[in-house]
Amino acid sequence: MLQLTSLHHIAIICSDYEQSKKFYTEILGFQPIQEVYRAERQSYKLDLTLNETYLIELFSFPNPPKRVSRPEASGLRHLAFAVEDIQKEVQTLANLGVVAEPIRIDETTGKKFTFFSDPDDLPIELYQL
Repeated sequence: MLQLTSLHHIAIICSDYEQSKKFYTEILGFQPIQEVYRAERQSYKLDLTLNETYLIELFSFPNPPKRVSRPEASGLRHLAFAVEDIQKEVQTLANLGVVAEPIRIDETTGKKFTFFSDPDDLPIELYQL
């Protein structure tokens, strides 16, 4: 068995780099660490942290294929972030022009959760602690 210590990062390919950069930094609150333009690939790579933890590599590539389906295609299903007050965060999203699904209750844990999407329709979950 491998001796994994933690999740290092999640890589996301976006179709509109500036739009996704704005979404992840100005709406979700990630902080950029490093931004690199790779001319040979016509691609940006943006390293992002949340609360000083490196989490996301945001990539752009020319004409990436669309996501197959939401969310039951093989591969990454969704990203989930913990929040203290889900109703407050859903209202913050609404104030920023992002529509979240109605808040639901996890039938196993009894905790509140909801989903919304990034600019490329990647599902993002908020899960109340």
